[in-house]
Amino acid sequence: METDLSKLDKLLEPFKGQPDMLIQSLLAIQKEYGWLPKKALLRVTEALGVPLNRVYHVATFYKVFSLKPHGRHHVMVCMGTACHVHGAPKILEKAADKIGVGPGETSDDMRFSLETVNCLGCCALGPVMVVDGEYHGKLPPAETEKVLEQYK
Repeated sequence: METDLSKLDKLLEPFKGQPDMLIQSLLAIQKEYGWLPKKALLRVTEALGVPLNRVYHVATFYKVFSLKPHGRHHVMVCMGTACHVHGAPKILEKAADKIGVGPGETSDDMRFSLETVNCLGCCALGPVMVVDGEYHGKLPPAETEKVLEQYK
């Protein structure tokens, strides 16, 4: 899968020659493309004057960045303690069955990406599944498939 990087130079222009703007430049790329393509990381090294190993260090350290493309619909299942004791493993199992991929994977048709997170900060709503930024709290496992059906 080839990503169109025609907007990249314009995107990096405000950060040119400013190594201290590494995180901001990566955030801009992540926002535009939904992930950090390798060719984009190489351009960041040139534009900001930052070594490639530093760029990769930052890109792999922060959870917000992804080195793999995500599907059109990004599904996160909270596996924090409160969600876990309220049934999050069943939510994850149902979501994985419905989507057809495991955590950390993207469906072949690029429709869904599934991941687990340690905490979403809404423990009183557990178990919680987030799809494209929309929170589904106090989610009974039986409702998981119905929620995901809305995003097909």
